Amino acid sequence: SDVPEAPDWLPNAHAFKEWDRLAPILVANKLLTEAGLQALGHLCALHGKTVQLYAAGEAPNASMVGQLRNLINDFGLTPVAQGKVKPMGEGPTTNAFTKNGKRANAR
Repeated sequence: SDVPEAPDWLPNAHAFKEWDRLAPILVANKLLTEAGLQALGHLCALHGKTVQLYAAGEAPNASMVGQLRNLINDFGLTPVAQGKVKPMGEGPTTNAFTKNGKRANAR
């Protein structure tokens, strides 16, 4: 399978479970690349720590919640973010870098 294994540094079972849930979805939608593995790991680690805190009757601090929300949005995992995230190879064609920096009328 093309779904990468979870990193062994994830903090708890909740984090591993979130990786196992999200990684196949992101791979299937071409939203997970080698470069994004670390970010997905952090997303899952924060998720795991957040679940652990809630289970202990505590609340995560605002910084943790903000980081988690940012990572969730970065991967297009909310309805609003889904419209902003594009699969690999589906970027805008008006971007100069998609033409390797060459202008259309270059000689």
